Amino acid sequence: MPFPLISITVCMRDAEEWVDDCIESLIQQTYRPLEIIAIDDGSTDSGLSILERWTGEHNGIPVRVFSQSPKGLSAGRNLAVEKSKGEWVAITDIDCRPDPYWISQMYSVSGGLDGEDVWAVTGRTIFEKGDTKISKLRSDSIARKYSGRPRLTSLANGPCSMFKREALNQVEGFNPSWYHAEDMEVSLRILQAGGAIIHTSDAIVNHVAESSRVVFLRKRCRDARAHIRIRRNFGKHGVRKPNGTIHLHDFVSDAERVVWLFPIGLFGIISCICCFLAFQGPMRNSVFLATIIWATLISKRANEFLWSIALWYGALLGIFDIVLGRHGHRKLFTKND
Repeated sequence: MPFPLISITVCMRDAEEWVDDCIESLIQQTYRPLEIIAIDDGSTDSGLSILERWTGEHNGIPVRVFSQSPKGLSAGRNLAVEKSKGEWVAITDIDCRPDPYWISQMYSVSGGLDGEDVWAVTGRTIFEKGDTKISKLRSDSIARKYSGRPRLTSLANGPCSMFKREALNQVEGFNPSWYHAEDMEVSLRILQAGGAIIHTSDAIVNHVAESSRVVFLRKRCRDARAHIRIRRNFGKHGVRKPNGTIHLHDFVSDAERVVWLFPIGLFGIISCICCFLAFQGPMRNSVFLATIIWATLISKRANEFLWSIALWYGALLGIFDIVLGRHGHRKLFTKND
């Protein structure tokens, strides 16, 4: 039986520095037949012109480029799926460099075991450690997450997954109204419909280092904001499958570890300040010393403390989304369809 056509899709906006390395890694894939569909989502830099230079055939792989006004990642992925022709549709990100065997390894397990109805396959993303504390923190966090991921998983990650085309059609693709975590939303809809998602650690995608603290904190804020939607739409702990079982959510466990740092740290500092104002003499000096020690301990975990703040801020924005009925949320006091 001939191998089916697989379409690799990648979307970008203002990513001129990453285009060439990403597309080069995609045309080095060993699997055939293959096509690459690249979408520019309203870039204002030279990214689109760089991307268009790749139009044509490379190593026997056709590359087609399309552009749209800035509509977001979900809309870009929907356009890529519409323009693609593959039986399977793979997705990755422009700041990723898939291993040459990425597609081949995913396809090798796509048949499943014991009659599993496989709708998606996901690989393993490795974040480069980079040269900053933030990049090392992110790299270690993702490595810990993937080390414990089971073969049957609940998340086909955006940088390293492929979906059956008919599965994407059945769950109605990527909704442009979703705020972040569109890969998780689609994955949970697949499980809800009875499909299986297979994880293979041999299908590797390398991700550029996340070196900017500001970018890191913005992404963690978006994660928390989107997870409010996920928990509200699919359940606090996981998604219920047609057979009645619950498949647990696949959130980053490190977030649970750091989320309480901000409230604990804030409580400690406020307590110290209140005690400092309430006491006089030697007791005040002791409280002042305790405050300095407490603040020093927090500063040694400054990145995680800021991470905790970003999570709480994102959760607050998620609550506002519920109240306003926006970004994929149904309006308050309404039920799911």
